[in-house]
Amino acid sequence: MEISTNKFQKYCNSLVSYKRRKTIPVKIGDIIIGGDNPIVLQSMTTVDTMDTEGSIEQSIRMIDAGCQLVRITAPSIKEAENLRNIKEGLRKRCYNTPLVADIHFTPNAAELAAKIVEKVRVNPGNYADKKKFENIEYTDDSYKAELDRIKKRFKPLVQICKEHGTAIRIGTNHGSLSDRIMSRYGDTPFGMVESALEFIRICEEMDFYDIVVSMKSSNPQVMVQAYRLLVQKLDEEGLKPYPLHLGVTEAGEAEDGRIKSSVGIGTLLEDGLGDTIRVSLTEEPEEEIPVAKILADRYSNREGHEEIPSIENCHFNPYEYEKRQTRQTENIGGKEVPVVIADFSTKEKITPASFFGVGYNYSVPLDKWSISDFACDYIFTNHKKVDFEIPGTLGIIHSHETWLKEKNKDRRFPFIKPDQYLGGVETHPSLNFIYACLSDLNQEFIQRLKSDKTAVLLIDTYNKHGMAEQRRLFLELSESNCDIPVVIGRAYKDLPIESLQLYSATDMGGLLIDGFGDGIFIAAENCGGDKAINETAFNILQASRTRISKTEYISCPSCGRTLFDLQETTAMIRSRTNHLKGVKIGIMGCIVNGPGEMADADYGYVGSGKGKITLYKGQEVMKRGVPFEKAVDELIDIIREDGNWIEPETV
Repeated sequence: MEISTNKFQKYCNSLVSYKRRKTIPVKIGDIIIGGDNPIVLQSMTTVDTMDTEGSIEQSIRMIDAGCQLVRITAPSIKEAENLRNIKEGLRKRCYNTPLVADIHFTPNAAELAAKIVEKVRVNPGNYADKKKFENIEYTDDSYKAELDRIKKRFKPLVQICKEHGTAIRIGTNHGSLSDRIMSRYGDTPFGMVESALEFIRICEEMDFYDIVVSMKSSNPQVMVQAYRLLVQKLDEEGLKPYPLHLGVTEAGEAEDGRIKSSVGIGTLLEDGLGDTIRVSLTEEPEEEIPVAKILADRYSNREGHEEIPSIENCHFNPYEYEKRQTRQTENIGGKEVPVVIADFSTKEKITPASFFGVGYNYSVPLDKWSISDFACDYIFTNHKKVDFEIPGTLGIIHSHETWLKEKNKDRRFPFIKPDQYLGGVETHPSLNFIYACLSDLNQEFIQRLKSDKTAVLLIDTYNKHGMAEQRRLFLELSESNCDIPVVIGRAYKDLPIESLQLYSATDMGGLLIDGFGDGIFIAAENCGGDKAINETAFNILQASRTRISKTEYISCPSCGRTLFDLQETTAMIRSRTNHLKGVKIGIMGCIVNGPGEMADADYGYVGSGKGKITLYKGQEVMKRGVPFEKAVDELIDIIREDGNWIEPETV
């Protein structure tokens, strides 16, 4: 699969001017996705589909929370038939929200459901295709024969949907690509896109266009690249501009799941992509809707922002991760992981106790510091002094005026404004933080930065479309061959902590996904405590896969197929393993969301029967049918045998 050389124009309208991508409208009951319509919010029930009353009650809680589309799993004929009872029960209680049947392996269930509900979701990777983790050598003829077989299985569903006015979501998942796709395209965004295009082409051959498309992955980098590539290929092949359903699958729970979802979904929304969204959290489904609403509402008045200069050349690859090459200054840039700067500029007084929230704990009896995995690298104090010994791994950034008084102390560095910098003020011999917005960049300024090996740029923006403006700044540096390290700075004020997490994950995560940024600085006034803000910064780096600081849990959001309590089990596994820095553990409620969906995990815990768990290392089955009561211990044994277990510290 080849990519157009004029890359960015093929995946969004503009890299500098916000405008939603114009898609065809798709009617789903009384809701229209795409066109000029607002972004639609949706979620999925978690109770057993055969529990009619339970499904109705949960659907009502979701709808009352703002859910506009309710998805329900239909793994077999009996569940598909029961969708009729659920729908009738909702209508009797005056709830007319459209229903979506979620189908994986059963075409006959999809065909039945299409006669009952307003939309059917099919996964191309396992709908009439195979997933046995086999590498198969295909000739062009044998590959075409497989496509003909799939077309024969899929066309009856399309015909039924045409007759009943039912829409289809063609929902590709990174972890459930078929052996056929994997054998030809590999485990890549290219394979994800081609998997969907095969089904889209069949639909268009049959003059069926009521289609919504998704490209989900638990890895936000892969997810973003796949959606962008899909848009580019739809345009290149002359296919319809179908609405996009956005989501990071198996995002997890609490702030981890929210930040991970925002990095993926928000990055695409910033460029005008996305017509409906679902935030997949390992929580009750009604808890997903407020998160989705915060993300979507941010773009209701984004148009008309302050103008950003146009981009003539795109100096990054939107479809593959390539980190911007920078020189190294101290521990910033080059091959170093991105740094985290904490903001103490608004504190009345700075004491050793102030450092606890940013990962440093001082013991008075022992007269020493203990340092956590979430210890920030620098603290910005602006005009305030720090009159005590600081941890050896920490740097303090002062305003230039204050630094002149503190410069004889170890690990003190100046924050220098553009006019000061060009005016020739005194600088630190090894590290200086130079503040700049896009408007500060001119040839004199850039040339000075290029020749100053002690400089690190700390960027900011006041534009409502700030991510795009800061991306424009990075591209300006690339155009000038300026390899200075750059810390992404954003300021927020008077936000609830959840909004801060979602906004900053979008604003900074999108740049990190594109390979930009050697650090992040969240300046958050009245937005929550130091600990929450500092951990938000580390979680953004973790979600964008640019700095791994802790165990990562790839946890599905539960549905009617789930064979155990996902929230309770995830909490149990987390309590035993969250000290394993950098290990990824997949926790899946059933085999549908099993080895495929957790393709990015190092180890897996998958429901495989009533009270039974199958344990994985990567995609390899290690133990089958493990009793639920013993499964966590057995999982730990596998991690231990693999050499990745360390004993937790005792307090």
